[in-house]
Amino acid sequence: MSRPATGLIPKPVSVQALDGAPFELTERSAIGVSGGRQATQVGESLARLLRPSTGFALPAGRAGDIWLEQTGSLTEFGAEGYQLEAGSDGVTIRALTAEGLFRGVTTLRQLLPARIEQATTQLGSWTVDAIRIADRPRFGYRGTMLDVARHFVAVDEVTRYIDLAVLYKLNRLHLHLSDDQGWRIAIDSWPRLATYGGSTGVGGGGGGYFTKEQYAEIVRYAAERYLTVVPEIDTPSHTNAALASYAELNCDGTASPLYTGTEVGFSSLCIPKPVTYEFLDDVFGELADLTPGDTMHLGGDEAHVTPHDHYLEFVPKAARIVNDHGKRAMGWQEIAEAELPPGSTAQYWGTGDEQSADLARAAVTQGASVVMSPADHAYLDMKYDEDTPYGQSWAGLVPVEQSYSWDPATQVPDVPESAIAGVEAALWTETLDEIAKVEFMAYPRLPGIAEIGWSPAAGRSWSEYRHRLGGQAPRWNALDVNFYRSPEVPWAD
Repeated sequence: MSRPATGLIPKPVSVQALDGAPFELTERSAIGVSGGRQATQVGESLARLLRPSTGFALPAGRAGDIWLEQTGSLTEFGAEGYQLEAGSDGVTIRALTAEGLFRGVTTLRQLLPARIEQATTQLGSWTVDAIRIADRPRFGYRGTMLDVARHFVAVDEVTRYIDLAVLYKLNRLHLHLSDDQGWRIAIDSWPRLATYGGSTGVGGGGGGYFTKEQYAEIVRYAAERYLTVVPEIDTPSHTNAALASYAELNCDGTASPLYTGTEVGFSSLCIPKPVTYEFLDDVFGELADLTPGDTMHLGGDEAHVTPHDHYLEFVPKAARIVNDHGKRAMGWQEIAEAELPPGSTAQYWGTGDEQSADLARAAVTQGASVVMSPADHAYLDMKYDEDTPYGQSWAGLVPVEQSYSWDPATQVPDVPESAIAGVEAALWTETLDEIAKVEFMAYPRLPGIAEIGWSPAAGRSWSEYRHRLGGQAPRWNALDVNFYRSPEVPWAD
């Protein structure tokens, strides 16, 4: 049995069932590629995915019954769009770029039976129904944020999170690398940030940090899967790990003690001190050198003890330092209170309150774009219900239907769709001390946020989506995902 196209997540722009026999992947199958080096790498990655479960050799070269074609004739599909057609003669995926081919390959992956995800040879046929798909994303920014500061998340756990995210066509990984409880990236010019500031986490246990080589490996791994890393150094608040590491960053010259609690807003860099900007220049510079993506996140949220006039002075200075290192500045919605340089992005995390809406509108008025992450829909650390064993509830309980049932273009009045860069699902780890808990909170909600970012608003409905979502269960079982079996969803066996 093939995987029906009606089960695809995200939902494609256009799906047409064709007459005729399905495509069958056999031991005689091969993968052909027309395009440059990156297109060839997409073909090779597809072969590596399919070989373990099928047991087939699946050579990747210049010809095959699975054909990947990079062509300049599909300009209207943009960098990530693709066409896919399957029938008895084979499967053809065409795209303007190698990235588009990769998105098409992820669709082919879901069209195949879920056991394609197994690491050992599986019995049974491998068929894909005769079908034609034309597809492209609604928004260019479709992200997920992983907080590695409150509880450290090791490299292999981050790469697993990446593998699951790209299955749903997400293209940004926002890494929250610093906070009060821990600093998680080595900085050569300020080594105690990692060795001391990264020595603990929430509750006093754990700790850890990425060496530069490890961070570079995450960036490389993500890039191979067309996922761009957006690093965040949260400032001027959420900085206790830095303030504990270096006394000179404090206004009184006295290092603060390490912190393992969960309260927020009590810490602040010393805005008047020149060393603060020397520190930011060093940190942003070293991180920019490691990060090929065009955006760096400077935080900016919950600066409760930073005098407001100091905050308004700080944000433009910090953003200019980011710009000086060749990156666009991104920050949480509060940065819109200050003057923003051109090309900036504000990340909306409100819950429908007027103050948050005003900040989103202020960002747009300045010419900034907005990434939508409403906490009462897109914060994946919110509990599903009162019985969820971990997570938080300050933004309310967020069952699966609520997480899915919103639209970025109507979330904030007077913020037009043209000003919205995209969406992001944020996952904070105050209560999540192992990757299995992270997966439990992300799945099944993360695929819904991915669909909101990719698929057209017209035609999306919870009553239809819940059945497609339920059909993902066999795939997640094959991938050993620790997902929450929400009673809202009719899960397939």
